[in-house]
Amino acid sequence: MEPFSFASSDSLDYPVRIRIINLEGEEAPLLFSTLLDDANLRHIGSNQSPYSDLYVTVQVWAGSKPLTVPVQTSFKTFRAERRWGEWLELPVTYSVLPQNACLAITLWDLSPTGNGPYGHRIPFGGATLPLFDKDNQLHKGRQKCHIYRHLHADGNDDTKTPALVPRPRPRNGVPEDKDADELDRMEALFKKHEMGEISRVDWLDQLVFRGFERRGLQTARTSLKAKAIRQMGAARDDKSSERSEKAKPEPSEYLLNVELPRFDFPVVFADYEYPAPPISSFQHLSSSQSNILLKPPPEVYFGPGISIDDDEGYEGRLIRVYDPEVGARDNPAESKHRRLVRSQHRNGILDKDLKPNAKVRDELNMILSYSPTHTLSPEEKDLIWKFRYHLTRNKKALTKFVKSVNWFDHAESKQAVQVLGKWTDIDVDDALELLGPTFDNSAVRAFAVERLRKADDKELLLYLLQLVQALKYEHISTQPGHEVTHDSSLARFLISRAIHSLTLGNYFWWYLMVECDDNSQDQGEENQMIYKKIAYDFMAELVKQPDGKETRKMLLRQAEWIAILSKISGEIKEANESIAKRVERVKHFLADPKNELVTIDPPLPLPLDPSIEICGVVPEDTVVFKSSLHPIKVAFKTTSGRKYPILFKTGDDLRQDQLVIQIITLMDNLLLKENLDLKLSPYKILATSTSAGLSQFVPSMTFQGISSKYRTNPAQAYLKQNNPDAQGPFGMRKESLDTFVRSCAGYCVITYILGVGDRHLDNLLLAPDGHFFHADFGYILGRDPKPFAPAMKLSKEMVDCMGGSNSEYYRQFKQYCFLAYSALRKNSNLILNLFSLMVDANIPDIKLEPDKAVLKVKERFHLELSEEDAIRHLERIMDDNLNALVPVVIDKLHELVQAFRA
Repeated sequence: MEPFSFASSDSLDYPVRIRIINLEGEEAPLLFSTLLDDANLRHIGSNQSPYSDLYVTVQVWAGSKPLTVPVQTSFKTFRAERRWGEWLELPVTYSVLPQNACLAITLWDLSPTGNGPYGHRIPFGGATLPLFDKDNQLHKGRQKCHIYRHLHADGNDDTKTPALVPRPRPRNGVPEDKDADELDRMEALFKKHEMGEISRVDWLDQLVFRGFERRGLQTARTSLKAKAIRQMGAARDDKSSERSEKAKPEPSEYLLNVELPRFDFPVVFADYEYPAPPISSFQHLSSSQSNILLKPPPEVYFGPGISIDDDEGYEGRLIRVYDPEVGARDNPAESKHRRLVRSQHRNGILDKDLKPNAKVRDELNMILSYSPTHTLSPEEKDLIWKFRYHLTRNKKALTKFVKSVNWFDHAESKQAVQVLGKWTDIDVDDALELLGPTFDNSAVRAFAVERLRKADDKELLLYLLQLVQALKYEHISTQPGHEVTHDSSLARFLISRAIHSLTLGNYFWWYLMVECDDNSQDQGEENQMIYKKIAYDFMAELVKQPDGKETRKMLLRQAEWIAILSKISGEIKEANESIAKRVERVKHFLADPKNELVTIDPPLPLPLDPSIEICGVVPEDTVVFKSSLHPIKVAFKTTSGRKYPILFKTGDDLRQDQLVIQIITLMDNLLLKENLDLKLSPYKILATSTSAGLSQFVPSMTFQGISSKYRTNPAQAYLKQNNPDAQGPFGMRKESLDTFVRSCAGYCVITYILGVGDRHLDNLLLAPDGHFFHADFGYILGRDPKPFAPAMKLSKEMVDCMGGSNSEYYRQFKQYCFLAYSALRKNSNLILNLFSLMVDANIPDIKLEPDKAVLKVKERFHLELSEEDAIRHLERIMDDNLNALVPVVIDKLHELVQAFRA
């Protein structure tokens, strides 16, 4: 017998999920005379339009009782098809499901009359889908659910709304309907093909799909099934004369396509073993009462704020009931109040002339000053909505207005879109906020894209990394057969700009390639397919351009070049050899003509910096470093005759370093706009996959190396040797000392804001011309492997190089720090919005606590303080760090550890 691998349901600690895909089928519309005669029917949405707005609720039932509260799909408008494409997660795990668990799926229509038993909700139809099949295996993959019109799913064990209806058995071995039998067989084969149980042959699969569509069998599926059910019901009517006059519900012409999670192995039902209940409730009985048979105490539910007194015998008896609506939805009374208030201002006729008085104007200004992470109260939302026309002249008010709109209210959202078109131009930071995960309306996102169209290529490049991440939040859906469709204004915009700019196209392509390479669970298969589709569309549009085919070849040559470097880097990382032998192996590999690196013809734009064209390698300049991953330094000849050294590393995800360098580059641009040049020189870095990447090599020395070479005031001695000037301060050129002071100030403030950790003398570097910079950003957002690490890295060596804490240059350093911190606080919204777009980017330190990542950056800005108080706070941090002994001890311990390893 062949082995059968399976998993038991009691070990599957995973929430029950279901994806509502789309609704198929149609029915004959009601006569117009019928609608005129019956007002209740006339106002039901599905009687007015064949694609009216429906929403779906799903609830887990077992034993004819509900196990969870229902969850529902978000609001969507339909044009030519009722399609949701939305995953719903229910508050129960597979491990605790009983064998008879099922999903009660109900489609709800709306009626403004509210005369039905469900108020304004009218059941469009329902279906009850069992979670386990007749063999006790968990259902998985796509399912077609028969919908019973005008009924809600009952969820009972003897349900009247079964989603999976068997066809009638053939009589005498001959099926009553051969077409339906063939449809069942083909549908089973299609499902196996989708699940990967049948190998894929693209050309043959396409022939089969086209042939099946020509026969029209897929569209006939619904009517054939319904016909079979009616025939079976008629047969039962003939055999049973005592049947009730009330007919049993039959499936309608509608089918709801849903999808259940897929698992690597079949999941077989296994009962969950609950722990025995505690008996401590009876331990306080006296001996004279011990022979009395008492009933167990009732289950007690404690309200919020009520504590448990263990002496009363309730220890261990508290039952926690999960309510997903708590914190996720507004108070019903407040919601009703808000609807009443806004109904007075919905037509907008009077609101257009409303102007706030002085007191209200101050309140509005206070609301507009909130950071992007601030949550507006219902009263603040109402105030923004009331004066929405007055605020259209204020560009900073748009994001607050969008947050104040109830987008689930069709009339309100329609008017909000109209007001949106009258708004004045907004800043880039507000446009980026509108592209975040909290703004789902397509009109809002399109408005933000229109603002981005006004940015030039240089400015757009500063935000490109985040804009690629924002594609995850666009209206892009996966269709059956793994076809991805999108109506994304952002995707079209990025493609249109990337095909006309070599630099933008280069980085856009590599950012997409990294996302396509991300196979992690956090990324998800659907997001990966979305990025593959956008990459395909980019290439398709690129080849239509005059030089597009050449650009496409260039990108493919870059990929081959990366693959060659990855090969030798991987071999060196795994080789058990000395550093000298590793270096010789790399030199031999680079000099081998077969690898086509000695001469690169035509010259190739460097993926790291496409403005640099390389034409060959310089093998003799190769270096292999001693770290665990053994990155290699390779120098390439450029068309300008210079050498361009790079570091290539495999086995490490460089996306976090890439993000930090991008933010440093952005902050440098913001400071330059404030006429503050801090001589920042962030090196370039590019992740080419989730486990490889390259970075620019800047000739420099670590502070640890400088301290080993120069014993007295090492940094000052190093600069003096490289920039001697007898007339200058401390015997060095004044320009080099000024560069050092400015760059120190810039990096101290920026690394403090970003919470960069694990700072020691080996990742503080100094270039010969005085440029100071940080490297290795493996810890950010306040994380640090060392205890009691300072909030800002300001080492004794840095201060000594400036002449000590009492020198004029140190006072200049502090002044630059204050100016930089003040300038960056003014642009805090932009920086926070950029981080919010990276929440789902699989950045290691962001992924640990995605909900707190943006807040951690916000805390470093201290926006609750005035500018003067914030600068005083920063000064205290600098003074505490300067006088602290712990940083010195940490640096000494690090030096000892590195010496021991060497």
